[in-house]
Amino acid sequence: MDNGGSVLSLSAPHFPYSATILRRHSPVASISFSLKPPPQPPQPPPEPPESPPDLRRPEKSLGSSSSSSSPSPIPSPKTPLKINPLKGLTNRSSVSPLVQSEVSSKVSSFGSSLASKLRLSSKLSPPPPPPPPPVEETQFRDDLRNDTKPPEEETRKPQQDFRQEGKIFVGNLPTWIKKPEFEEFFRQFGPIENVILIKGHHEVEKNAGFGFIIYAAEKSAMKAVEFDGVEFHGRILTVKLDDGNRLKTKAEQRVRWVQEGEEDAKMSNKSSWHQEREGSRKSLQRILDTNGDNWQAVISAFEKINKPSRTEFGLMVKFYGRRGDMHRARETFERMRARGITPTSRIYTSLIHAYAVGRDMDEALSCVRKMKEEGIEMSLVTYSVIVGGFSKAGNAEAADHWFDEAKRIHKTLNASIYGKIIYAHCQTCNMERAEALVREMEEEGIDAPIAIYHTMMDGYTMVADEKKGLIVFKRLKECGFTPTVVTYGCLINLYTKVGKISKALEVSRVMKEEGVKHNLKTYSMMINGFVKLKDWANAFAVFEDMVNEGMKPDVILYNNIIAAFCGMGNMDRAIQTVKEMQKLRHRPTTRTFMPIINGFAKSGDMRRSLEVFDMMRRCGCVPTVHTFNALINGLVEKRQMEKAVEILDEMTLAGVSANEHTYTKIMQGYASVGDTGKAFEYFTRLQNEGLEVDIFTYEALLKACCKSGRMQSALAVTKEMSARNIPRNSFVYNILIDGWARRGDVWEAADLIQQMKKEGVKPDIHTYTSFISACSKAGDMNRATQTIEEMEAIGVKPNIKTYTTLIKGWARASLPEKALSCYEEMKSMGLKPDKAVYHCLLTSLLSRASIAEAYIYSGVMTICKEMVEAGLIVDMGTAVHWSKCLCKIEGSGGELTETLQKTFPPDWSSHHHHHGFLDQVSDVDSDEDDVDGEDDDDVNSVSGFLSYK
Repeated sequence: MDNGGSVLSLSAPHFPYSATILRRHSPVASISFSLKPPPQPPQPPPEPPESPPDLRRPEKSLGSSSSSSSPSPIPSPKTPLKINPLKGLTNRSSVSPLVQSEVSSKVSSFGSSLASKLRLSSKLSPPPPPPPPPVEETQFRDDLRNDTKPPEEETRKPQQDFRQEGKIFVGNLPTWIKKPEFEEFFRQFGPIENVILIKGHHEVEKNAGFGFIIYAAEKSAMKAVEFDGVEFHGRILTVKLDDGNRLKTKAEQRVRWVQEGEEDAKMSNKSSWHQEREGSRKSLQRILDTNGDNWQAVISAFEKINKPSRTEFGLMVKFYGRRGDMHRARETFERMRARGITPTSRIYTSLIHAYAVGRDMDEALSCVRKMKEEGIEMSLVTYSVIVGGFSKAGNAEAADHWFDEAKRIHKTLNASIYGKIIYAHCQTCNMERAEALVREMEEEGIDAPIAIYHTMMDGYTMVADEKKGLIVFKRLKECGFTPTVVTYGCLINLYTKVGKISKALEVSRVMKEEGVKHNLKTYSMMINGFVKLKDWANAFAVFEDMVNEGMKPDVILYNNIIAAFCGMGNMDRAIQTVKEMQKLRHRPTTRTFMPIINGFAKSGDMRRSLEVFDMMRRCGCVPTVHTFNALINGLVEKRQMEKAVEILDEMTLAGVSANEHTYTKIMQGYASVGDTGKAFEYFTRLQNEGLEVDIFTYEALLKACCKSGRMQSALAVTKEMSARNIPRNSFVYNILIDGWARRGDVWEAADLIQQMKKEGVKPDIHTYTSFISACSKAGDMNRATQTIEEMEAIGVKPNIKTYTTLIKGWARASLPEKALSCYEEMKSMGLKPDKAVYHCLLTSLLSRASIAEAYIYSGVMTICKEMVEAGLIVDMGTAVHWSKCLCKIEGSGGELTETLQKTFPPDWSSHHHHHGFLDQVSDVDSDEDDVDGEDDDDVNSVSGFLSYK
């Protein structure tokens, strides 16, 4: 394919019964036919003249072979003779039946279009031998009158020998004996091919007292017969060669069934017990074919069968296997073995399929080992089931191992096993290997079914390769396949994954034009796409379209709608949707409650989050590690570490093992409160439990060290990261730079930035903001200004947090006019000031307003009015500090005091007249050097420099 290159070449599906393919596999050389028949070679008996067109063909041939020269009996006058289109070909013995069938199709009046159909029929059932040359009726009668000698009659009707070589009959066996003991005793005479132990009629646990042994050599059977009368477990055995009566009786029954009608003969020769049992068996088969989803009806039909055979047990194991009920499949399998019925390769395959569907591949492999121990050959279907099981389990390496073994044992593979191994690599995003398997399949002459096209499209969706996904879709249509709802669903899923929801809507429109209706999965994909884009209106619109078309939402669709409600913050509507699910008898899952728990936890409403958690448990949903992690995450964000640890203990009591994310989140919580000891304690627990330590874990540990000022411990952590070959990313460097910034160590922070650049890690806005913070604490505002210029030169724009840090630095340097100009520059860049900016700026200006110039006073008035318009309310400590500054500026009050007091808390008046108010003011006044009125950590927490994860 031109647009696909050598990456992917899915061949067009050839006509499955193509004569070209059949000739490629046929051992017969091709023969060219002309209109003139070839010359006829001479034959010993002269050929009788050709019969007239109205000659009747005999119903049965008395001769046992097509090469017999004996005449045939007089044909029945009831059946008209069909003219043989190949009568011109006299040398029939040199041409195989397959070629004769092809020749017949080519010279027939129906034309060459039937050639492939005739080749198909020759594959399904071999053609009858060519009829003998036609002769005249008078010659038939004369031959029959003269041919009355018994020896010739015997030569024409040879007696069929029903005795099987190497087969012996063993009678008077103990009824309790089992096949292994029976086989072990007679193995001493030679290798055994098969052992047939006849079971009892009423007591199936016992045998009927006789059986058969089939040896690989006749000599071994003769040797065993010499031991006739030997004692075996207290019984005198009868051992003799098989006389063939059993096979002869069966052959006579087959002839009688053909002549009298198979069904009538079956029922007439069976007792009422057999007839009842036969009816029960047919009832089971009928229920499996028509009502297989009704498991109660299937089990009831199976239990009604008296003395089930291997066939019925196999059907039940297959039934449970399709449902993934591996325990009942195993139970049925063991019941069958307890009755002494030896399982076949098909039954073992059905049991392995049950374990594969149940995702228990260890038990599936134990069945494989048992098959090999018992000498049962694994079929290609068995290998296909194993490969499919590992594919769904996500173990592509094991799937490859069994696929290679299947190629070694079976010379030819089919599209089914190729489809499953391709699926395995598509699920692991190994598309190069999947493409190689597609090429290998085509080189073997195996046509790719439409399911493989869908698998490849789904694989390219997972790796977000839109171009190749569209190539496969185009090739699918070129190969003559009609796109189905699954095909369009793959395209919709591809576009929603890459964020092109408009193209997904276009595919939906094409589906409607082509008459392909949406199903629940395609609707779910589209809703998911809108939810990811936070387009709640369109998500609900798609849901309404689905309901209007008469489709009933399933659990997955309800989960997506609940996620949409939680995303838009309508938590009450999400809970109401859960109740609607329960009314419609849909059982909620843990995925149903996860977005609700997360939503309440992120909003800080941990009480509601815990209530939903209890509601989930009452609905029968077992909490998972992800559910507990959502609760712990919410508590950590609220810095309620004691409750977070209680959830961790409850998690352990519930038998749910904590994972890396659980301990990392706990460490982040202790890092935020500066408890380095607890952070290291849970880091040690994580390592002792054998969990993987990743870069996020080290980030939490570094954050704890830098928050508490233990920079030497932070350096030790970075050395351990290097020893584990975990590279430092921008988040790690930002944490370290912020740690040195807390100390005001500009040189160490500058060295880290240079080290970042050498290692190819690009500094981001957080890096420069932390460095500006270091410069501000060191009082080096010139370097901070240079850093701003450097940021603008490389295209990194300062954000609101950067300006907050810079304003704080100018306030520390007692340059309120610089802080005010920085504030004006921030507004000119379109950034909206937040509470932290106003706090730093006003605190700086108010502390110097009494001795500053008039423009600073006007700047304070402007900022106060902006705060009032924005509706900002400061806390009580800030209000007390600003009130003292106002007393120094305006004394008893004025316009500035009146304006600024509008941002004070509502209960400011009661605090103002409180007896201890002046003491509180004096306490604040004593710390006038710290113009911010807050610790540096509080500003950093507002800025969120360390909230990377």
